[in-house]
Amino acid sequence: MMRKIVSVSLAVLFAISLTLLAACAADGGDNDRSVSGDDELVPFVVGATPVPHSEVLEFVSDRMAEKGFDMQIRVFTDFVLPNLATESGELDANYFQHVPYMDNFNYQHGTSMVALFPVHFEPLGLYRSRTQTIAELQDGAIIAVPHDATNAARAFRLLEAAGLIRLDPDAGILATRLDIVYNPLNLDIRELEAAQLPHILPDVDMAVINGNFALQAGLSIDEDAVAIEDRDSISAQTYANYIVVREGNENDERVLALIDILSSDEVRDFINERFEGRVVPVF
Repeated sequence: MMRKIVSVSLAVLFAISLTLLAACAADGGDNDRSVSGDDELVPFVVGATPVPHSEVLEFVSDRMAEKGFDMQIRVFTDFVLPNLATESGELDANYFQHVPYMDNFNYQHGTSMVALFPVHFEPLGLYRSRTQTIAELQDGAIIAVPHDATNAARAFRLLEAAGLIRLDPDAGILATRLDIVYNPLNLDIRELEAAQLPHILPDVDMAVINGNFALQAGLSIDEDAVAIEDRDSISAQTYANYIVVREGNENDERVLALIDILSSDEVRDFINERFEGRVVPVF
C-alpha cells in the first residue's frame, strides 16, 4: 500500500511541475521587455542638469524600461562636463542645452554634438534682491548675468526689453557687453558662472538667472522676478533645450525611443503641471 501512495504522489507532483513550467513559459513571453530577447535591459546613459532635466527623465524612465532600455541618469551641475562626456562616449546622450550654446561649444572645443529634439524652454528671469523693483534701481546698481556667451546675450536682451539698456541694432543673436550703446543708470553688469548666480543674489541688486538654476534655488518666476523672457519671443524659439548626441549617433534606437516618449501628451502635461510656467514644453 505504501508503494502505491508514493507512486501516486510522485505522479501528481510531476503533473503539477509540468503545469507550472508551461505557465512560466507563457508568462515570460508576455513580460519580456528586452530588445535582445532575454531578461536584460539595454543600458542607456544620459547626462542632465538637476532641474528640470533630470526630473523629466526620471518621469519617463519606466516607459524606457518598458521598451527594453535601462536609462541611467547622470546629473551634472555645470554645462561643460556633460558635453565632454558625450563626445568621449561616456554618455550616450545629454539633455540640458540649447542649440546656440551647443554650436558655440562645438566651435570652442572641437566637438561634434548634434541637437535632435527640442523638449522645453526655460524663460530667463531678472530676479530682485537688494533692490525690489526696476524703478528703484540707482545709478551704478550691480546686475549679475550668466557669463557664457549665449546666455549672456539672452540676459542683455532681457535687460533691453526691461528698458535698462539699449543694444546696437546690428549686434545679432550673440550680443555682448560691447554692444551696449546706452546704459543710462551706469549699471555695473557682472558676468558670472550661471550656476553661482542664485548664491550671489544677496550681494547684488538684481541678477538674470537661468530657469533651471532658479528652480533649484526655490525662486518663483512669478513672485521673485521683475522681468521675464516672453514665451512667444525669439528667445523661446531659439533657446529650447534639446536632446543632444555625438554626431553619428542620431539613429541610435535608444535615443529614438527616448524622443518618441518625450514627444507624448503625457510628458507635456507633466511639464506644465510640475513646473507651472517656469518650464514651457515646445513640442
